[in-house]
Amino acid sequence: MELQENWKLRDFNVGEARDLEVASPDYIDYFWMTTKVPGDVHTTLIERGIIADPFYGHNDQQSRWVENKVWWYRNTFDWDGGQDDQERIELVFEGLDTFATVYLNGVELGSTDNMFIAHSFEVTRELKKGKNVLAVKIDPVHLHAQAKMQYYWSGFSKKRIWTRKAQYHYGWDWGPRLVCSGIWKSVHLIKRRNAYVESVFARTTSITDKTATVDVTVDVRAFHKNKPCFAFVELLDTENNRVASETIQLDRYNGLIQDGAICAYSLSSEVRLSVSNPSLWWTHDLGQPYLYHLKVTLLCNEESVDVHEQRFGIRTLELIQRDEHGQPAFTFVLNGVKLFAKGANWIPIDSFIAAVPNTRYQHLIQMSKDANMNMLRVWGGGIYERDIFYDECDRLGLLVWQDFMFACALYPDYNRNFMDNVRREIEQVVRRLRSRTCLALWCGNNENDWLYEALRSSGEIPHPFYGEKIYHELMPALLETLDPTRTFWPSSPYGGNDHNSREEGDTHNWQVWHGNIEPREFGQPQLQDYSVEGLSFKKFKGDMTKFASEFGMHASSNRYTLQRNIPENQFFWGSDEMMYRNKDIHHPKGILLMEGYTGAPSNIEEYLNYSMLTQAEGLKYGIEHYRRNKPDTSGALFWQLNDCWPGTSWSVIDYYGLPKAAYHYARKFFAPILVTADHDPGKDLILWVLNDRLEDYNDTVILTVYRMDGSLLSTHEFDVSVPANSKLQVATLTELDLTVRADAADVVCVASSASCITEDNFIYLRDYKDMRFNLARLQVSVDKSAGLVRISTDQVARMVKLELDEEWLVMNDNFFDLLPGQTKEIQVKQSYGKTIPWETLRVSALNTNGDSITLL
Repeated sequence: MELQENWKLRDFNVGEARDLEVASPDYIDYFWMTTKVPGDVHTTLIERGIIADPFYGHNDQQSRWVENKVWWYRNTFDWDGGQDDQERIELVFEGLDTFATVYLNGVELGSTDNMFIAHSFEVTRELKKGKNVLAVKIDPVHLHAQAKMQYYWSGFSKKRIWTRKAQYHYGWDWGPRLVCSGIWKSVHLIKRRNAYVESVFARTTSITDKTATVDVTVDVRAFHKNKPCFAFVELLDTENNRVASETIQLDRYNGLIQDGAICAYSLSSEVRLSVSNPSLWWTHDLGQPYLYHLKVTLLCNEESVDVHEQRFGIRTLELIQRDEHGQPAFTFVLNGVKLFAKGANWIPIDSFIAAVPNTRYQHLIQMSKDANMNMLRVWGGGIYERDIFYDECDRLGLLVWQDFMFACALYPDYNRNFMDNVRREIEQVVRRLRSRTCLALWCGNNENDWLYEALRSSGEIPHPFYGEKIYHELMPALLETLDPTRTFWPSSPYGGNDHNSREEGDTHNWQVWHGNIEPREFGQPQLQDYSVEGLSFKKFKGDMTKFASEFGMHASSNRYTLQRNIPENQFFWGSDEMMYRNKDIHHPKGILLMEGYTGAPSNIEEYLNYSMLTQAEGLKYGIEHYRRNKPDTSGALFWQLNDCWPGTSWSVIDYYGLPKAAYHYARKFFAPILVTADHDPGKDLILWVLNDRLEDYNDTVILTVYRMDGSLLSTHEFDVSVPANSKLQVATLTELDLTVRADAADVVCVASSASCITEDNFIYLRDYKDMRFNLARLQVSVDKSAGLVRISTDQVARMVKLELDEEWLVMNDNFFDLLPGQTKEIQVKQSYGKTIPWETLRVSALNTNGDSITLL
């Protein structure tokens, strides 16, 4: 029974009311506001008009009072009273944010202090037939953190380290401080009879040409120690045919389990399933992410008392840290195939995470797949994601790098209560996620090891490495028991002499954007070079990392997103409101980055365009370099995929689901087959072909050079044969070979394939600020019924951009370059089926003006 209806909400000042009075069934809540569960306080207040939208202007500052209140939820529901002596009733909260006390019919059931885990209470005796009243009190977090030590290193907030809640709620350098609270996941009453399945751990242990072996561990909680329990374990294919099955007795007794008033005996057993001619799970770029249906039926006294069902993919996955020559590596191997991980870092998709519909997850993960990504990293300052996130990654064939939720801080690992809380969190999270096919790696934290050592060496941190016991003692010990099938990586970045060493492990390249001076070694201070050269994206080419798990640069959100959240009289470059969108307070970094490639912007239009072009070209420059360095470099996960609010950040998809230029670039630079050029102004151009597929690639690649009016300067064709999962250096050409004495600033090179299996790769021999583009005249036609826009040009058009005043638009391409004589056809859809507002269509390019665009 899900308790989703009839919830009410009200705020109190600290100490204003007696808890048992408000929790009493007789308390009058007639005038309380209605609310939604799952949900959060802020969203309710927004919907009721009590606070203005915190994302608009500076409204987040007006809502700071919300985090200082005590919030009470109350719910009245009916219970039919139907149960017998063999049944027990549990009240389960899948998520409470964060310091909550739960009452049923005036009886205090207990308190919670962890947002990330479920909380269960036995209520068999407390439930009444007929009317019942459930009350939940949520304290402001400062009550539980204000008396704690506040002087440890902790980015963005000192109090957050004591609270096991989403750390980004306290603000980050890409999002506002909005300290949420509420019943953020579903609430259930569950009837248990004799026993129930606590967890199922399924994993592939071997694969041969004809057979796969799947081991399944079933953990059960039983109310009676001596009643025999059996589990019928079956694996079904997509057509519901049974491909393997076994019945096992739960005969391994693990002692009494006690969780508050819930007492049960722990039983477990293991079964080995043999699957003939298995269909394997692959990332979508290598094959089909085939999913079987795993079903476990629990039998007690020959009666079915519980059923566990999940999707399961047969696959092997390992992380090799030494290659065949004994040299350091960081390469994921899927079903025996070395994988180049291509993807992005995933942050929480909203400041108010409870209010987000599942469809937004589905859209964002589909967009990740459409951009040829095969891995997402769940970053350690957010949340362990909803089931829908892992469901979609399983279904669509994307791997998941999973951080534990510790980021950019020292955590009090000397405190017994805190460590007990953390242990419960790790145990529950691992049991919940370990059977996920998509899950590739457990990571202890985000940047704690690296930044602690670097900042201590710089004299900024005087304290011991608090938190070390969590990542280097507690986590590995628990995972050795709970999930020995995956690599546990203590931190990101980690490895080598400096945890951000390019010689071992994974790295975060913050030379670009933050201007970090690399390499450094243990004991040396971390220095920055805030100059055009110091944080240029050209620094990527010197990075020979084994695996780049973070790197990136800012770009503006789309015009629609900004105008929707900034007062009209503040929508100009340099306004206070524009600056407020950027939570990385060192604003000159973005200017310096643009200055080096596009030139610094002088107005809002140039800022929108220059920041997006710089981000897109910068990520292209870095990722094509990392991919050319395969297999020494085996992964590139840029920072970051998405946004939690409508701001300016490193994201490539803004808050309203509108891609920036870099998203469309990503689809091209992450393509399984890529024709790429290694070139810097004034240097030779080295042409490469990269093949990440499992089949050989045989084709003719073509490098064509044009003047800006579309006239041909030179053509260079090369027959290529690139073995599966490898690369080929095709040719080296001088700029003179390419330009035939034309000025390099006046030409464009286009790398393509005769088979058209690759998208055209536009290559410019000079940075944008040094190029000379002619004024392009665009012709645009719209077929509204078909959702099509057709565009042609008389000159090379740089970064053609389509804009519409609507959220969650899907286009097959945008922010593209266009040659004279070509017609580009763009399909436009709206993810939720809304009508496209064609009257707001704007089409432009960097080298057009309002008079050079003709709407046919």
